[in-house]
Amino acid sequence: MTNPEFIDAYWGIIALIGVYFVQWAIATMVKSSQPNAIPGKISETLGHDSFVFRSHRTFMNSQENAVIFLPTAVLAFFVQANPTWVAIWLWTYVVARILHMVLYYVISTDKNPSPRSYFFLIGVIANVGLFITTVMAI
Repeated sequence: MTNPEFIDAYWGIIALIGVYFVQWAIATMVKSSQPNAIPGKISETLGHDSFVFRSHRTFMNSQENAVIFLPTAVLAFFVQANPTWVAIWLWTYVVARILHMVLYYVISTDKNPSPRSYFFLIGVIANVGLFITTVMAI
């Protein structure tokens, strides 16, 4: 049984999973279209000038963040944290991940911080905000 108060947050999780699917599909298609592509292995010689590298790193970065974000979101639902704040943090995170992805795809730079770094930081803030909102509900 779902709690209707969390419907906006549920849609945020669905959108985030959709982002992960898109990133996975792009990284897979780009990598597999390369000559002599070996499944599961990316050349160590690739850098930010390679879209194969950037699409792979975008997907891997999302996976690294999902390990922290998704369990916190599940716990927020479980402890019935404030549904408004849960939705705000979820959608902030989703938008930040989408903008991080788009900027990583279109900007080839080794510069740090790059424009995508700001959206990574917004995602971190949303992650921490969701965690605090969840802990406050316990």
